[in-house]
Amino acid sequence: MLRTCMEMMNFFLLRLTELDPVRDRLVAQAFFRYLARLALPVLAVAVFSALFSNLMQTGFLFTTKPLVPDFSRILPRVGQFFRRTIGSVDGLFNFFKALVKMAIIGSVAFILIRMDIEKLINLQKASLWTGFTAIASLAIRMLIISALLLLLLSIPDYLFQRWRFRERNRMSRQEIKEEMRMYEADPAVQSRIRSRFRDLLRQNLAVTVPQADVVITNPTHFAVALEYHQETMYAPRVSAKGADETAARIRQIARENGVPIVENKPLARGLYDTTEVGDIIPDAYFNLVAAVLKKVWNINEARRKTEGLRA
Repeated sequence: MLRTCMEMMNFFLLRLTELDPVRDRLVAQAFFRYLARLALPVLAVAVFSALFSNLMQTGFLFTTKPLVPDFSRILPRVGQFFRRTIGSVDGLFNFFKALVKMAIIGSVAFILIRMDIEKLINLQKASLWTGFTAIASLAIRMLIISALLLLLLSIPDYLFQRWRFRERNRMSRQEIKEEMRMYEADPAVQSRIRSRFRDLLRQNLAVTVPQADVVITNPTHFAVALEYHQETMYAPRVSAKGADETAARIRQIARENGVPIVENKPLARGLYDTTEVGDIIPDAYFNLVAAVLKKVWNINEARRKTEGLRA
């Protein structure tokens, strides 16, 4: 095939200025002769491969079904084509992108050819090599300039494709709800866990609140129990705290066990927000808590004296 191609090129190039394609039949005869010599080997191999593969797989089976025309494949689906190409965001973008590509390549070709129009006209008088190099130079310049301009076009194309990828893969609100429902635990199980946690919290309150020295309240929304032992603690410690129902439970246990309850709204809210159970109170509340503990100790001392006199 390579020898045939070289022979064909040599034949036509040597007779480039001698043959007349309109009057001389030698051009057509040579063209079809070389076409047959180049195409027949490829066609022969393709036919042999098709027959051999079918005979090896299914044996000899003659049927005319593949030859029956299917007009659904022949007739163009114009409506579906326009919906896919123009009726969607991707189709519109690709349509205008194709127009811009054609405009870029056409403009570059027009400008370059117009700049070298005099040289191209004079190529009919030049040699074959001169014409080949001139056309090749023009084609290379056209290719490089078009490639650079299309590279600039690829930037908005990349940004658009990235945006469309995110839009196509973004979960809808219903899909988010389904995913959350899939990962969330059973409401009945969550309810049992919360109930068990409240039971454990109540058991801890029943142990820690009676050991407290004072309970500071809001008076209804917050309650913080403080414990202070001068021998082992350098500052009071939060032994229990709670809001709403838990605060009510703390006050109830404190009353049942004789733990003093002191109402101080700012102090109760501040300790509730800035401390956790087991923390030492912040330095900013030392003076306020010291005043409360002093008041509680005075009350306890007066109570003990009164009980001693009664005894």
